[in-house]
Amino acid sequence: MAAMSPMASAAEEAASVSVTRAGSQASVKGPAENFTGTVRVDAPFKGTGAARAGGATVTFEPGARTAWHRHPLGQTLIVTAGAGQVQHWGGAVQDIKPGDIVWIPPNVKHWHGAAPTTAMSHIAIAEALDGKVVEWLEKVSDAQYSKRP
Repeated sequence: MAAMSPMASAAEEAASVSVTRAGSQASVKGPAENFTGTVRVDAPFKGTGAARAGGATVTFEPGARTAWHRHPLGQTLIVTAGAGQVQHWGGAVQDIKPGDIVWIPPNVKHWHGAAPTTAMSHIAIAEALDGKVVEWLEKVSDAQYSKRP
């Protein structure tokens, strides 16, 4: 195996690691047109240059949820706290809990949020396609939210 050169390439020298310190970004309220209930978005992140991945930590108070939506390249959710739910169009509501990793395939209409009586936080990660990360659709009705198999 060849030894690595101690000299960094010009591209490596021009780039540097960026650290966003915890608490350095203000929390923002999830916009009412895209969410039902109280939702907080923390530490949004986005790649630079050719990087397409971005996301944030999202916290839903009990009963809070996203509107129906879809992502052109899919979405990954990593549940970090509480109890939540996720559903794709035409499918059953699924319970999710800390440690669960949820994969939503590209262009699948879905929603996710907290359980009716328990808050939930997750890290949401999605990639942009031609600059677009999400297509927001209609809100999840109370009847849709409370429908259980």
